[in-house]
Amino acid sequence: MRDGALSDLVLGKIPGASLTCFDLSPNMLDAARARLGGSAELVLGDAEGLPFQDCSFDAVWCNDSFHHYPDPERAAFQAWRVLKAGGALVVGDVWQPAPARAVMNAWLPHSAEGDVRIYSEREMREILGKWFDGVSWRRVGPTACLAVARKGR
Repeated sequence: MRDGALSDLVLGKIPGASLTCFDLSPNMLDAARARLGGSAELVLGDAEGLPFQDCSFDAVWCNDSFHHYPDPERAAFQAWRVLKAGGALVVGDVWQPAPARAVMNAWLPHSAEGDVRIYSEREMREILGKWFDGVSWRRVGPTACLAVARKGR
């Protein structure tokens, strides 16, 4: 889902939820603004330096963005920092089996798309496990994965 579609879906399913959307791309925020109107706060910035207070969110999700982070450990720490105790980080991202992932990761530095690396299950668990408890991971289609990590109490 792109351009605020996932945010729109969440707002429709969780009555009373407030939503803050964060993106490095002004174009993505413009598209989210067009879709969401005034139903969410939209913030421009870098996931490796979130401009939010510690312990200020119940949940953080990164949708189709983790493979863009030059320093995924820093992004994971930032998510951990802004989550309340017991909060969840949800990461939905691209996934490829080992042979295809190796080829793509060799090519990505030459791409103009801003992609950095596609992570294996082991790598994702290691990155998130530095800060979070109970990391789960699963494939959700031929080229996607979902990881969920909980901030301890």
